[in-house]
Amino acid sequence: MVLQLKQQLVLVVALCLTLTAQAEITVTDSRGQQSFESVPERVVALNWSMAENLVELGVTPVGVADVAGYRKWVVQPELPESVVNVGKRSEPNMERIASLDPDVIILSTDQSGLAEKMSRVAPVLFFDAFRKDHSNAEKAREIFLELGRLLEREEQAQHQLDMLEARFIWLRGRIRDHFGDTLPEVTSVGFASPTVVRVFGRNGMPWYALRQLGLESAMPQPRSQWGQTQREVADLKRLNREDVLLYFKPTVLAGDLLEKPLWNALPVVEAGRVAPVAPSWVYGGAMSLRYLAENMTDALLTIEP
Repeated sequence: MVLQLKQQLVLVVALCLTLTAQAEITVTDSRGQQSFESVPERVVALNWSMAENLVELGVTPVGVADVAGYRKWVVQPELPESVVNVGKRSEPNMERIASLDPDVIILSTDQSGLAEKMSRVAPVLFFDAFRKDHSNAEKAREIFLELGRLLEREEQAQHQLDMLEARFIWLRGRIRDHFGDTLPEVTSVGFASPTVVRVFGRNGMPWYALRQLGLESAMPQPRSQWGQTQREVADLKRLNREDVLLYFKPTVLAGDLLEKPLWNALPVVEAGRVAPVAPSWVYGGAMSLRYLAENMTDALLTIEP
């Protein structure tokens, strides 16, 4: 009888351990496998692309770094009003983060130095999203799925990625309908100052989105970590009158460049082959590729074939 009870007890303990193991959620970040006993409910994102990923998955982060900046530069998806600002992305307010009692804090590229400090508050996930030695767009997809797994929304994440591909196909059709068989070569830029532009090239999210739309670059740039190369505005004279130049809003860093002869004397501008793109986060997550593609398509459709 005693032996039977002991055996039953062993079976119960083994079952409990099995269930506990099964309940664990394991995800892989840039440091390896990380385990969580349950689905995190209170999430802090110290990077805009990570905040974007959360909102796309239907999860409202309790805290985000530089909320005002997100609403100005990222815009889509809209950040809920309930989100608490937790300071700068480079210097977040640790006390404010701790007061939110987070279950996990998510970091990304250029924030690895914060991991040890933030781990005193809550478990940390670090995703090195932007690197020269990998495809930033493909890594964005991987991260989106990992966050889906963490939040038990993996099927939703995969569905959204599938729909992204369908969206590219539809937008590609719109561009073909507008321009016909002869598609223009397109260069996209962001402003760094009134005299310097960031030209998006290989490994850039805008470059990737344009490729999915079936378009080639009019000003190819080498592969880099962020997929961009800084050039003098005058270098855009290399673009001819048949090319298209897209520039991202907001243009606050450009100052009054758009009113200056330096800009308006560019052949591509004189030819009317230039258009602004609605704010789209050029260093974002997987779903930012959708907003980039949509907004660049809208801009391209304002250009005469």
